[in-house]
Amino acid sequence: MLKDEYEELRKTVESFAREVVAPVIGDYYEREEFPYDIVRQMGAMGLFGLPFPEEYGGMGGDYFALCVALEELARVDSSVAITLEAAVSLGAMPIFRFGTPEQREHWLPRLTTGEALGAFGLTEPGGGSDVPGGMRTTAVLDGDEWVINGTKAFITNSGTDITAVVGVAAITGEREISTILVPSGTPGFTVSKKYSKVGWNASDTRELSFSDCRVPAANLLGERGRGYAQFLQTLDEGRVALAALSVGLAQGCVDESVKYVRDRRAFGHPIGHYQAIQFKIADMEARAHTARLAYHHAAEKMLAGVPFKKEAAIAKLVASNAAMDNARDATQVFGGYGFMNEFPVGRFYRDAKVLEIGEGTSEVQRMLIARQLGLANL
Repeated sequence: MLKDEYEELRKTVESFAREVVAPVIGDYYEREEFPYDIVRQMGAMGLFGLPFPEEYGGMGGDYFALCVALEELARVDSSVAITLEAAVSLGAMPIFRFGTPEQREHWLPRLTTGEALGAFGLTEPGGGSDVPGGMRTTAVLDGDEWVINGTKAFITNSGTDITAVVGVAAITGEREISTILVPSGTPGFTVSKKYSKVGWNASDTRELSFSDCRVPAANLLGERGRGYAQFLQTLDEGRVALAALSVGLAQGCVDESVKYVRDRRAFGHPIGHYQAIQFKIADMEARAHTARLAYHHAAEKMLAGVPFKKEAAIAKLVASNAAMDNARDATQVFGGYGFMNEFPVGRFYRDAKVLEIGEGTSEVQRMLIARQLGLANL
């Protein structure tokens, strides 16, 4: 059971998701349009500032509060949820964790209120899981400026009208990766047209290119050469958040299926009367419940300040599997209607697969778990 403050937040976000997001998000999704009005309302609610101190415009909460909000949003729609997750975990959090006082004061008040969005430029067209080996983007210090050249791929929140800054991971020396803050609109920084995606169609995902893009030397985020370590910490935290989002999608599949089988009739009974359907939905509920416990445990260790890398990987692996399995089963429960975009489960099915890929594939999660068990050096 959630503590009172978390339960109050959960109920507030649940109502928002049901009353504001659910009636309109299907149209945004079909038009592949970013939901600026919904994002604006999320900002007014303080969702973008949940884990940040009040001095930076935040709500003074913690990372688990963000996870609670993500789960409730994703029960209705994952495009909206991933917009929040990426903006906080990948956009604003690195600035809060590693930024100078000046960088925090400059960027965070806009990012924590949702007035602006941040993004994290890590993945490249030729490199996925092998981040250091596949990175080709470079940043060379020329006097008091960084000169950046390279390309980033699959970057969430990078091309909206309110995107303000992208943290760009780049090679800054031999065996050295650093993160540099690049404001939107900087000469030499080009944002491509949005991708045509299988899912998350109401979120913003683009390729970014940098051609002799110059930013001040002061835009270095944290210590030079610490970009890879920053990225690893950022992704450990982000995996807990993405697990929460995955649980939301898995639970949303249960919600929609339970409603549907009460009304849909076949052979003289609601289809929920039949044990084959009951067992399928029972398995779906068990998956969502188990995955929820996994991310709660990871978040608990994270907030306690103890190592949580293994638990984050387990949560992300279990929750993304649950989302994918539940989306497949919910589509089967709905039959032909599950293949129609007018029903949420069709959208859930399209959205679920990327959860086994983004912020570390399922294979990477298994690798991390094995390493934490001491198996990598056998």
